[in-house]
Amino acid sequence: MSRAMKDSGIPWIGVIPKEWETLKIKQVMRNKSIKGFPNETVLSLYRDYGVVPKDSRDDNHNVTSEDTSSYKLVDIGDFVINKMKAWQGSMAVSQYRGIISPAYYICHIKNDGVDRRYIHYLLRNDSYKAEYMRLSTGLRVGQWDLNIDDFLSIPMVLPPVPEQQRIAEFLDRKCGEIDEAISLQEEFIEELKAYKQSVITEAVTHGLNPNVKFKDSGIDWIGKIPQEWECTKLKYYISVKSGDAIGNEMISEQGQYPVFGGGEMIGYTNIYNSSRNDLLIGRIGARCGCVTMPLCDSWATDNALILSTTICLLYMYYLLIGCDLNKQNTSNAQPLITSTKIKNTVVPVPPLSKQRQIADYLDNKCSEIDGLIAIKQQKIEELKDYKKSIIYEYVTGKKECIF
Repeated sequence: MSRAMKDSGIPWIGVIPKEWETLKIKQVMRNKSIKGFPNETVLSLYRDYGVVPKDSRDDNHNVTSEDTSSYKLVDIGDFVINKMKAWQGSMAVSQYRGIISPAYYICHIKNDGVDRRYIHYLLRNDSYKAEYMRLSTGLRVGQWDLNIDDFLSIPMVLPPVPEQQRIAEFLDRKCGEIDEAISLQEEFIEELKAYKQSVITEAVTHGLNPNVKFKDSGIDWIGKIPQEWECTKLKYYISVKSGDAIGNEMISEQGQYPVFGGGEMIGYTNIYNSSRNDLLIGRIGARCGCVTMPLCDSWATDNALILSTTICLLYMYYLLIGCDLNKQNTSNAQPLITSTKIKNTVVPVPPLSKQRQIADYLDNKCSEIDGLIAIKQQKIEELKDYKKSIIYEYVTGKKECIF
């Protein structure tokens, strides 16, 4: 028999079970700001992973201040909020004691009649994000700021404690299963990417015919190459530039020129302009060494190098991927590729007819692999959507946990 429901009075929640409460977040938690514990473990907040020790992951590039005495103390069970990314769901109950940037809000859950895990699932679920966005202020997305008083005044729903615990236990188990399935798909994707890289590297270093005569290239990472190939520096086949400066008057609000950020189109800016007969190489940071072939006539970039070549453009594209510029040329703590490093990279170069054969082969082969990757990525998106839906359905009482 279906349970009795009532209107929660909260637009993004809708109906809830009759015995559930509606209250303000401030009735459950309060803001706190305790500083002066510089020797505690520095923590980081991730939208996907929650609060973790900063040194437990290598993908957080935010620099920790030398003086952490102004960092805020986080106790186990505190609710941590990134005020600039709250609208993305960047908030979580912490399972660790430590300190975090003073730019974050720390809330102590003061009500003993709540299960912290339930609060964690409720306030992070997608139905709340639009409200966080509505309340955030600022001129630009990256500078939006959610005021703590506005956050604490947001309404929430609260089941009886036993039901909170059942919901939290169910979601812990179910979300764990979904996360494992997502991780498995991500492993498949990484294997496919590694396979794609090996296919490209093999083709641009050894060609497509294993029965030809080979000679030693003299380069460790290349090994033997077909006898008719040359092994020489890229500078004899390419020119590299940073682009032609263009002024603000050439950029419309919508963006006259698409912007490439070393591997992907990311927005619009007014730094450089070039043509579609070039390649783009990410110069610095996370996109260092990424190679892109722009598919439009004009574009702009502010953190990449523009490469033109006298040989087959598509072969050069795969050659640069195959030789892994980032690995060949980067030795700094901060990844950085310069035009000099690119020009001095030694690469194998086949005759023009072979370049075209290899490029055509890799186009077809990489397209097949990319298709498999796309299927895995679609599966991940489906799993993520499923996870979001079950969290919403259970934390709002649309479905009931009955053990």
